[in-house]
Amino acid sequence: MSRFRDAVLTVALLAVAGVAAAQGAKYPGVGRDATPKEVAKWDIDVRPDFKGLPAGSGSVAKGQDVWEGKCAHCHGVFGESGEVFSPLIGGTTAEDIKTGRVANLNRSDYPGRTTIMKVATVSTLWDYINRAMPWTAPKTLTTEEVYSVTAFLLNLANIVPDNFVLSDKNIAEVQARMPNRNGMTTQHAMWPGNEFGGVKKPDTANKLCMKDCTPEPKVASFLPDFARNAHGNLQEQNRTVGPQRGADTTKPEPKAGMPVAAAAPVAAAAKPENNEAKAAIALLNKHSCTACHGVDKKIVGPGFNEVAKKQAGKTDYLVGKIKAGGVGVYGQIPMPAQALPDADAKQIAEWISKGASK
Repeated sequence: MSRFRDAVLTVALLAVAGVAAAQGAKYPGVGRDATPKEVAKWDIDVRPDFKGLPAGSGSVAKGQDVWEGKCAHCHGVFGESGEVFSPLIGGTTAEDIKTGRVANLNRSDYPGRTTIMKVATVSTLWDYINRAMPWTAPKTLTTEEVYSVTAFLLNLANIVPDNFVLSDKNIAEVQARMPNRNGMTTQHAMWPGNEFGGVKKPDTANKLCMKDCTPEPKVASFLPDFARNAHGNLQEQNRTVGPQRGADTTKPEPKAGMPVAAAAPVAAAAKPENNEAKAAIALLNKHSCTACHGVDKKIVGPGFNEVAKKQAGKTDYLVGKIKAGGVGVYGQIPMPAQALPDADAKQIAEWISKGASK
């Protein structure tokens, strides 16, 4: 919450400073100009022309070490994991590197789309790794580690050799070898200015159709029939992360049954507050455990109730599993080691060992 408050405060300061500068006036008692250091902490984006890229470098060898320690548990040793996230590597060829067009993107029978098949710029990889990875501790990688992990991914895709050192000095040369570098269009009049080959006139010339219109859909909690499967089966497009699986839009919307008269509500007895559960669940949220586990349902990993049934009374065992991570007990999706304080791990483990009640 404190980080969110600080972020809102910084944005507010920037906004006030911008308005004051534009109007050539200051407003006594209303905020202050953001300092260059405050702005720099938020100004971390890296553009396709590499503006914003910090000076530094990182080797493929260093990237492999970082990858195996902080990335492989979600993305696989070779970036091939499709269990937790979509695969990062695969589907590109030496010919794609020459042409800058990934041939498999034109195949309707190709089994999937990897990140390296789709991404057009090295800056996209660098920027996303820098701001969002690793999943359990975003923004904790050093500049050298970001360069190194990016180099390792590029090496897995055969874009750079094993002994390569990626840096701000040679990253533009690497961009010239990206397999899908020519797969991004800027001819849509949505790019600001004239940078990157942008245009002022859109590449489409659609005209309003004023005949044979479908009836205006009524806003509701379901898609209208004519739009239900317009973009393919939604169920097949959802990832396995999170509780939502999506509707099977190849089938009609199920018709709701006739409403059943409800019995008069009966006042339930007040349930005593479970302070132990409340504290444990707060810790689960704090350490992002609920991103993969529900209390009484499986998300990516098993629900805590399921673990409690299997590991009743095994507090020390559970502490060890939380801290070290593991795979194979509840399936083949690995759980990474968790860097939380021992006291927090023990409190969570005790709550699970007693039944994981709400």
